[in-house]
Amino acid sequence: MIKQSIFFITALFISSLCFTGCSDDDDDYLGNWVEMGDFSGKVRSHAVTFTIGDKVYVGTGYDYDDDEKFADFWELTINGTSFQWKQIEALPGLARNRAVAFSSGSTGYVGLGSDEDDNKLKDFWAYTPGSGWTEVTAEFPGSARRDAVAFYVNGKGYVGTGEDDDLGNLNDFYSYDPNSNTWASISSIPYKRRSATTFVLDGEAYIVSGLDNGVSRDDFYRYDSTNDTWVELNRISDFTDSSFDNDYDNTIQRYDAVSFTMGGKAYLATGSANLETWEWDPMTDRWKQKTDFEGASRYGAVAFTLNDVGYVMTGGNGSYSFDDMWYFEPYEEYENKD
Repeated sequence: MIKQSIFFITALFISSLCFTGCSDDDDDYLGNWVEMGDFSGKVRSHAVTFTIGDKVYVGTGYDYDDDEKFADFWELTINGTSFQWKQIEALPGLARNRAVAFSSGSTGYVGLGSDEDDNKLKDFWAYTPGSGWTEVTAEFPGSARRDAVAFYVNGKGYVGTGEDDDLGNLNDFYSYDPNSNTWASISSIPYKRRSATTFVLDGEAYIVSGLDNGVSRDDFYRYDSTNDTWVELNRISDFTDSSFDNDYDNTIQRYDAVSFTMGGKAYLATGSANLETWEWDPMTDRWKQKTDFEGASRYGAVAFTLNDVGYVMTGGNGSYSFDDMWYFEPYEEYENKD
């Protein structure tokens, strides 16, 4: 666990990095972050997570403190405000960070990323509780890459974007059918990016944010898996002449962020030294600012939703990595350090 003394020593450093993320008064916004406890593994950033049933799985990643990449995996059980970690079999492939993961509901899939020598990877592995890990024998058809995104909808996993050594940032996408163990190329998202984030809400997949040409992207897309098309939604910046986006102030834009869903809405948090939390309503395609994330500013965290509660954990900032875990109460009043 990161000691409190480290936080005090680095307070000025961290506050200087949240230049766009820290609000002057969290009481202006609704929502409350509650620190729940610590991840049982070593501190890390750029790990992956997936859920199977009522269990959460977290693994891989990078420890800035010790310059170490991981292949270990941990199973999390949550019961109300109590939780229990159990270490499981490590990923059989190379230790890595900046990988991707998705879950079919019964099996979790992990692949891509960057190994200890920063070589890009393209292998995939499947984890089934009770059976352990097996290698996905169908070869990922895209190039080896890191900082891609992945999601699962309508019986297929989807993987795309990211960064490779030769082409830089990418916009290609591929689908994986677990039943036939086959990959297929699908429509590319219109703009290249790495370090974006995705979420699935009411059976629809979305991709938002990311980095390209040194700029955080402000576009926002829904993937129509029936017609294999990317549907553009309203941008996450003050982009139009309409008044609805005047309050966006270009601070929703970020990369290396996390997203999760609760109560029929989506939430975007952390990333690129940003503490701001934003809520997206699919009924109106509008974003509303919520209480800032109350932990240290970070990027490369992981997030998941379990029993309609959103959680954020781990991540890094500068030379520090974290192991703290938080959950969000979107309609509670802000309480400091609860």
